Amino acid sequence: MRFVFTPPAEIATGLLTLPWREPLEEWDDDRIVEIAQRGISRHIVRFVVDNGRVYALKEIDERLARREFKLLRELDEMEIPAVKVLGVVVDRGSGNTDLDAILVTEFLDFSSSYRALFSHPRGVAPTGRLLDALVELLVRLHLAGFYWGDCSLSNTLFRQDAGTLKAYLVDTETAELHSSLSAGQREDDLTRAFERVGGELFDLEAGGLLPEGIDPIEVAEEVGIRYAKLWEEITHDEVFRPEEQRYRIGERLRRLNELGFDAEEVELLTQDDDKVRLRIRTRVGEPGHERWLLYGKVGIVAEENQARALLNDMASFRGHLQKKEGRPVSEAEAAQRWLAGEYQPVINAIPGHLRGRLAPAEIFYEILTHRWFLSESAGRDVGTRVASKSYFDNILPKVPAELTEVVDPELALATPEGSPPDVPS
Repeated sequence: MRFVFTPPAEIATGLLTLPWREPLEEWDDDRIVEIAQRGISRHIVRFVVDNGRVYALKEIDERLARREFKLLRELDEMEIPAVKVLGVVVDRGSGNTDLDAILVTEFLDFSSSYRALFSHPRGVAPTGRLLDALVELLVRLHLAGFYWGDCSLSNTLFRQDAGTLKAYLVDTETAELHSSLSAGQREDDLTRAFERVGGELFDLEAGGLLPEGIDPIEVAEEVGIRYAKLWEEITHDEVFRPEEQRYRIGERLRRLNELGFDAEEVELLTQDDDKVRLRIRTRVGEPGHERWLLYGKVGIVAEENQARALLNDMASFRGHLQKKEGRPVSEAEAAQRWLAGEYQPVINAIPGHLRGRLAPAEIFYEILTHRWFLSESAGRDVGTRVASKSYFDNILPKVPAELTEVVDPELALATPEGSPPDVPS
């Protein structure tokens, strides 16, 4: 038996004592857990808790396991949102017993499946946000030369990010990595996405989970429409007069940044009519300016949109301090006072039984939004303390527990009719 783990793997040394020489479906270990909203998979998939972390174990042919291990590592190096692969276990058989390999990945904290989002909608159906997140992920993959081959909602997990959703790739069994993709390869991925998304929504409809008025076919067609718009915005060339050059380049770069993409190379070509053609090579890496800026200032880990909202609140707090104290306040001082006096008290006040419903940064963002609505209604600023209490009393309890919530194994065997569980493999 051999363990091929991604270094450093000290955090998962406890996994070495699992019964690897037995078929995965027969494992009987205290660390095996059932996951809320887990779903149907082509392979045996089980979940293990070790040292406070949740891992997904998938039993699969060794060739495919090694291939998926390699692809997920490459995606991680390119900073494309995907689950983190920990390793692969091979040569598990003993005697005449021949067992498939097991791929080990870290389960994505604070994530939800598409079925969980439709089962517990917060307000309107999440259809548009789901599609935008899926399409952005697909565009990132295609820019990196990554052919998915199985683009679907089932093979994606979603994280809340300041009112939006961010998609993470889960399954790469059919994927291929090339230096670049042809139009035909991209079109094939879109065709498969249309078929799979449509089928998944029909499945939700059959289970009574799809809100009335949503047509699975129309939604599936939206994948290609939204993809085409985003791809065109990111990759198209612009032509303009030389005197427009400076501000037009800046305008285009700002637009790309707002969409969450960075420019790796800017090329200007002078045409025969003396006009200038702007060609931008887009970087496919995950955007991170605001995330790193927030982390550098106060050590908070957040998604990009969350970080942007928290930095804006920090800047507002700094302005309030300067006006109140009648003196200049440095960014560093304001950041630390904001952390100690604004952010941390809110996070510390989260009721124990509601911790883990959302990431701390997302909770703080939602309280900021809730404060705005309450203040608008009251005609005055109600303050963070009042907004927090109202949020904890009325809103956070309605947020469904995340997928990593462990459920009673016996209860997990009984799912409501027409509502098959859903965690992609």
